[in-house]
Amino acid sequence: MPLYMVEREFADELEVSGEDIRLIDEINADEGVRWIFSFLSADRRQTYCLYEAPSPEAIIAAARRSDLPADAVVEVGAASPELVGRLRAWAAADGRH
Repeated sequence: MPLYMVEREFADELEVSGEDIRLIDEINADEGVRWIFSFLSADRRQTYCLYEAPSPEAIIAAARRSDLPADAVVEVGAASPELVGRLRAWAAADGRH
């Protein structure tokens, strides 16, 4: 499945609860989207999130339903096959798979 990087900009600092994440995960699953990892900017106003999804439109639909911005959605690929293995191993060790 294709990988996408999603950039989100927030007006205020981002604070997300466990319940928020659970609801977002449910919406993502309904749209066929799987969140892999996110980076949060130092000022807590931007996120850069890596997703697997069938299309950018699926990510945008999930974001709208979750009331989240999706300022940019860019298809990306691993820099090398070795990095794909490292990412999968990290995700498995972190309980994401």
